[in-house]
Amino acid sequence: MSFTAMFVLCALGGYILGSIPFGLVLSKLAGYGDIRKSGSGNIGATNVLRVTGSKSLALVTILLDAFKAAIAAFIALKTVPNELCFIYSWPATTSLIGCLIAGSCGVIGHMFPVWLKFKGGKGVSSAFGLLLVTYWPIALIALFIWIAMAFIFRYSSLSALTAAVSIPFLSFFMLPQVYTLFYTIIVALVIFKHRSNIIRLLKGEETKIKFKKSEKKE
Repeated sequence: MSFTAMFVLCALGGYILGSIPFGLVLSKLAGYGDIRKSGSGNIGATNVLRVTGSKSLALVTILLDAFKAAIAAFIALKTVPNELCFIYSWPATTSLIGCLIAGSCGVIGHMFPVWLKFKGGKGVSSAFGLLLVTYWPIALIALFIWIAMAFIFRYSSLSALTAAVSIPFLSFFMLPQVYTLFYTIIVALVIFKHRSNIIRLLKGEETKIKFKKSEKKE
């Protein structure tokens, strides 16, 4: 099999894994119905918490959303042969490229799942999963930034955007250029998916993180 075919399989496999809407599925199984009809209408962990009030359900959603992009990247990393290649004259390996393609498509699948008419989540947890497999130190730095921003300002969207924007800059100084290329594409999509949040932040209308558990549905 040619490397082009392998990369196409990495992209398709990553997309299919990433498009599994765990937040929607888990919320329905827990008896909360379709979370797309409440809160922000998103299928991610933040809206799961907002609609259900269940921190455990939101945590499981975060872990599964991160896992699906991470496992796609990991499988590609271990199955694609490790040979030298070049992207825009930048040296890399075929296994790394397959890993970045699969993981990135996992994030894209979460954002634009075909099963939900391409209306998915905002990709923060899935992007974190991609980072964990491809270069975990940046993942930990981004997580620290998210936690710090959330603690100080209590805006989930602002925390996510700040952490996301830091990723290409960190990778530019810490990693080969090919990482920065893929990370920049994903971060641009994360920002695009947060465009309504950005507008609300600018207007001072964005909802803050609430640590008090809301009342459950009967």
